[in-house]
Amino acid sequence: MTEQSNPASDSSAETDQGQPLIDHLIELRTRILHSIFSILIIFLPLFYFANDIYTYVSEPLRAFLPEGTTMIATEVASPFLAPFKLTLILSIFIAMPYILHQIWSFIAPGLYSNEKRVALPILTSSIALFYAGIAFAFYVVFPLIFGFFTSVAPDGVTIMTDINRYLDFVLKLFFAFGLAFEIPIATVLLVWTGATTVESLQRKRPYVIVGCFILGMVLTPPDIISQILLAIPMWILYEFGILFSKTVRSDESEDNDN
Repeated sequence: MTEQSNPASDSSAETDQGQPLIDHLIELRTRILHSIFSILIIFLPLFYFANDIYTYVSEPLRAFLPEGTTMIATEVASPFLAPFKLTLILSIFIAMPYILHQIWSFIAPGLYSNEKRVALPILTSSIALFYAGIAFAFYVVFPLIFGFFTSVAPDGVTIMTDINRYLDFVLKLFFAFGLAFEIPIATVLLVWTGATTVESLQRKRPYVIVGCFILGMVLTPPDIISQILLAIPMWILYEFGILFSKTVRSDESEDNDN
């Protein structure tokens, strides 16, 4: 006899299979909302100090401006929009640990214990390295490149930088150096996932050095100083990534032996 399927049982099975996906989507929405609220909670009080924050961020350039000159706003809304934009991005940077915590809380249940042991330090280190890249750009790179730019201005040219142009420039460098400082994390992940080996990374060192200078040329303004200031840290961080990858590989070997 031919068995007939029960429509009620089929519907129940589909519901059971679809429910986990709905639960995941609801949880994802909750994590996203929590992340957005965290940014707003930080942004609202910071916006009161938006002009002070912009003044602080613009100090590396203003310190080298000729006496009697200032930054300018060439657009009607720039005096409001530039500090607003800077404060919003700063709020995202400050909230990043909490945002990554929300991401971690969402994906952690699906990871094995050995994956959690490696992923959590990588997540924490990525935050610290990104902040370190921004700090390096602000306190080391900016004074050098702004001092260079202002010193080579032709005679008769008055340096009066637009506040929007300056903000776009520094944000580009912040992201460039923040991402460049993630090289050790990328290196460790490549070795950990088996995409490459430590020995292969060591053999490719000359190509990586050339690539660092090419990326430095692409990601930074067209001057040799900022290119070098990005390329050399990238190379050093690559070496640190190889060193940390050896530690990860040795830990995995011990786990396999056990």
